[in-house]
Amino acid sequence: MTEVLRRGRASLAFSFFAQGAAFALLVTRIPAIQNRYEVSDALLPVFLAAVPILAGVGSVSTEQLVKRIPPSRVLRWSQPVVLLALLGVGAGRGMAELGVALAVFGLAVGALDASMNMLGVSLQRTYGRSIMLSFHAVYSLGGIVGASLAWVGAHWHLALWVSYLPVVAVLLPAVLVGSRWYVDRGAEDGGAAGGKAADAESAGGGTGVVFKVLLPLCLVMTFAYIGDSTVSNWSAKYLQDVLGSSEQLATVPYNVYMVTTLLGRAIGDFGVRRFGAAAVVRLGALVAAAGFAVVAVAPGAWVGMLGFTFVGLGLCVLVPQTFAAAGRLFPGASDAAIARLNIFNYVGFLIGSPLVGALGDAWTYRGAMVVPMVLVLVTLVYARSFAAQPDRYGGGHERPRTADVGRGSNGL
Repeated sequence: MTEVLRRGRASLAFSFFAQGAAFALLVTRIPAIQNRYEVSDALLPVFLAAVPILAGVGSVSTEQLVKRIPPSRVLRWSQPVVLLALLGVGAGRGMAELGVALAVFGLAVGALDASMNMLGVSLQRTYGRSIMLSFHAVYSLGGIVGASLAWVGAHWHLALWVSYLPVVAVLLPAVLVGSRWYVDRGAEDGGAAGGKAADAESAGGGTGVVFKVLLPLCLVMTFAYIGDSTVSNWSAKYLQDVLGSSEQLATVPYNVYMVTTLLGRAIGDFGVRRFGAAAVVRLGALVAAAGFAVVAVAPGAWVGMLGFTFVGLGLCVLVPQTFAAAGRLFPGASDAAIARLNIFNYVGFLIGSPLVGALGDAWTYRGAMVVPMVLVLVTLVYARSFAAQPDRYGGGHERPRTADVGRGSNGL
């Protein structure tokens, strides 16, 4: 690997870290945001739903932007906007300012998520081996750091802008400096402009075919985020109200979930290189489903936490490998495929929490946990979409590894 690629990988990893920290600082301080702006319980879901909806708009817009400018430039300028919008959420004075800050955050985060994963997929292709999980592992690490800083702010009763300002002051110049070393598709196929032209031609010439082939991955992405939002939004309530834990103990499952997500992603690339992406995805789906099953039948809080631990270990591999699979399916139109796939990240987030809540109120919360379990198991039906694919659009082959030739895999 050249020094250019090493720097590109390190700078992109730092962007994933910064985004994980920023997003965690926002979502873990929602009660404080609600109190600061006196947002009613009835109005809060509207604000929260607006963020992923606008993020989807940002992701769609990025698909069009990268036909004209490289993804690195989209990432270079969307990440500072996300950080400044986070600060705006903490420093606003009224409801209108909160709405504007969240709207800007949502639009920018959609562009940021899409462009980050575009660069990650293209770097993985250049490396010729699985590295996508490592980027998402760093994202998980950023989330842990951000959540920890949010806890400090809440513990010391700091104003939101006081909690956010030091983080933004450190991360903003760091991501701007690091953006100098992002590596676009041009590093592997002879120029960013040529790569964008190929993307535009492929996406424009076969949009229906692209979405038809992409649809299984879109469903997997949706199911994964329904599972993720179930843990993030309902694990504490489930432990406290259903399994009878203390309020303090009820805060533990999400932290454990984040740590196991980090650990699973840190070692996941090795599993992909050894056994192939399809096998890792199948195993992840089975482990996550088993985790939800344990949660649903758990007799007490500690068994319930064990179940959420399994959920984290299983779900953590699905999203990174879904992005990577989209890059393999459409090597000549990977940017367009990833931008479209990224929308279903937000679809799953929007569906998951209300779905579990409605089922829990109408039925039981134990029964509600069966729904994400079944949806994760549906991933097994689509696992073949994660296998190595022929290069149908030309260019972008990933180098086969000797150990994988016998089973027809290219190592990803």
